[in-house]
Amino acid sequence: MARETGIHRRGDSPFWWIDVVLSDGRRIRQSTRTKSRAEAEALLLKLKHDAFREAHLGIKPKRTWQEAVIRYLSIKACLRDIDKQRRLCRKLDPYLGKLRLNDINGDVIWKICEGELRKGNMPATVNRCLALVRSILRMAHYDWQWTESIPKVRLLPGEVERDRWLSREEADRLLMFCPPHLAAIVRFALATGCRAREITGLEWERVDLQRETAWLDQTKNGTPRGVPLNRDAIAVLKGERGKHPQFCFTFRGKPIRYELTNTAWQTAVRKAELGDLRFHDLRHTWASWHRQSGTSCDELKELGGWKTRSMVDRYAKFGTEHLAAAASRIETGRKGNVVLISPRFPHVGKTAA
Repeated sequence: MARETGIHRRGDSPFWWIDVVLSDGRRIRQSTRTKSRAEAEALLLKLKHDAFREAHLGIKPKRTWQEAVIRYLSIKACLRDIDKQRRLCRKLDPYLGKLRLNDINGDVIWKICEGELRKGNMPATVNRCLALVRSILRMAHYDWQWTESIPKVRLLPGEVERDRWLSREEADRLLMFCPPHLAAIVRFALATGCRAREITGLEWERVDLQRETAWLDQTKNGTPRGVPLNRDAIAVLKGERGKHPQFCFTFRGKPIRYELTNTAWQTAVRKAELGDLRFHDLRHTWASWHRQSGTSCDELKELGGWKTRSMVDRYAKFGTEHLAAAASRIETGRKGNVVLISPRFPHVGKTAA
C-alpha cells in the first residue's frame, strides 16, 4: 500500500523512500533523508507539483547550485584537471551550496570575492573560483535552460600575468644541474615548446626522424597536432633511442608517470639559482626565444598548437623587428624627414633637422 502512494520504508534504512513516476515521465527513486512520514509526503507532493508545472505550464523548476555542480562535473569528468575542478567546487560550497541558481546574484558573487580575499588569497586565486562560477552558470543558462537569466561575473583586476622565461645562459645553467633523463626532457622542451605531458607521453611510433616530425595525441586542448623537429630536438631523440621500445623519454628503463616538477627538478632549479621556475616556464621560454628571433605570431600559433591568437599575443612584446623602421625615424642626425604642417600651427617648422 505504501508503494502505491509513492513512499515506502526499506528494511536497511531508517528513512522514508520515494518511488514514483512523475507526470513528465521521469521515475524518481531516492531517499527522503527523513524519518517523518509527513515530511516525506510533503517532499513527494513538491516533486509532483514541480513536474506538473514544468510539463503542462512550461514553468521551469528552481534548480540548485549543487545540482548544477553534479552535472557540470559529470560532463567534465574526462578533463585532465578534473581534480582541480572538484577542489574549487568544494571551496565554493560554503558560499553557494545551499542556494538555488535563481538566488545567485551580484551580491552573492561579491561575498565570494570578499570571503576569499579576507583569507589572504591573491586576485589570481579568487579569479579561478569566479571563472568556475561563471562557467557553471553559463552552462545552466545556455546549454541546460535551467534559468531565465544569470548574473554577470567579472574577474577581479590586479591579476599579475606570469611572465617567466630563461635567458640562454640561465637555460645552460639549469641543464648543468639536471640528471641525464631530466636534461633530455628539458632540452626537448626548449627545442619544441611541448608541454610536460606531451613529452612524457611521446611514443616512438609517432616520431619520424627522416621527415623531422612528431605527432602528439595527448595535447592540452585534446586536438592532435604535428610538431616539426629542429636539429636540437632530433639530437635529443637520437640520444634516447634504444632505451625503451615504446616511449621516447624514460627513467631507469620505465615510462615517466609522475609530475616532472619533482625532487630532481627542484634540486636543479635551486642549484641553478633560478628562483620560482616551473617546468611550464620552459614553454614560455621557447615562445619568447622564437619571437626574439623573428618568428611571427601566426607562425608561433601554429608551432605551439594554440587555437586562438590571444594566448600568442602575450609574446608579441619580444618581437620588435616590425617596429625597427618606426623607431629609426627620430634618430639623431637623420635628414630628409618631411613634416606636414597644419594651418592651425603655422609657427611649427616645415622640415625636420
